[in-house]
Amino acid sequence: MNSIRTNRIRSRLLWGLAFFAAGVYLVISILPFIFMVLNSFKGKFEMLSKGIFVLPDRFDFSNYSTVLTGGFCHYFLNSVAVLAVSMCVLLFVSACASYPLARFRFRFANPVYAAIVACMSIPVHITLIPIFRMSQALRVYDTIWALTGPYVAFGVPVSVFILTGFMASIPHEIEESAEIDGCSKYRIFFSMILPLSVPGLSTLAIYNGVNMWNEFSFAYTLTQSAANRTLPLAVWEFQGQYAMNTPMIMAVLTLSLLPLLILFIFFQNRLIKGMTAGAVKG
Repeated sequence: MNSIRTNRIRSRLLWGLAFFAAGVYLVISILPFIFMVLNSFKGKFEMLSKGIFVLPDRFDFSNYSTVLTGGFCHYFLNSVAVLAVSMCVLLFVSACASYPLARFRFRFANPVYAAIVACMSIPVHITLIPIFRMSQALRVYDTIWALTGPYVAFGVPVSVFILTGFMASIPHEIEESAEIDGCSKYRIFFSMILPLSVPGLSTLAIYNGVNMWNEFSFAYTLTQSAANRTLPLAVWEFQGQYAMNTPMIMAVLTLSLLPLLILFIFFQNRLIKGMTAGAVKG
């Protein structure tokens, strides 16, 4: 009885510590967001005259209307276009590369896989000048399509690394039964392997989508005119334009964060399933 009581007390203490640590982490994580949203509704000098976590005297939407009428929507649409095209190309290329590496046995499978994984260690910023010269040679400089190539290229290594392990966990019996029924490798890939890999593809879409949405260096280097710039550059330009108006900058940051926050709320289940589905082999 004493041992059972001791184990029960120890379990309650551990759970209490776990909930306390989770609560502390939640507070630390959510405080910057609360700070940003609250101050985006304040006037220019209201934030300085009162506390930063004090509710505004009135919720003033003029900051948001000024941002939305100041070209923010154009930057937003550019980011959506770049993200949509880059993501579709990236997921298709990664899936096509991962399938033979995960399901086929050929002589150079391991060296090819090692070379792709090794590309993850290449610092992306050392390629800025070569990619800048390449975009000029291809006559795509200062267009939103100049960003698609780098985004896809630097997303492929980690995507192939994750997706190869995910596809390798799919039971081989499914593929063997399809081959007995006369399915070709292409039919197996598009009709069976690809649909079964949707959780892994969803995880990669969220992971790479956040990186593409927030990417600044290539967007700043490969675009010049305001008509072709993406959302991170809008934040940078608004910061320079409204350097003394902190609530206005908070409004820009809130609008920039809102799409990703909404997507994460609706697709968090797919993200968790994709992260855990490849961990157990069938």
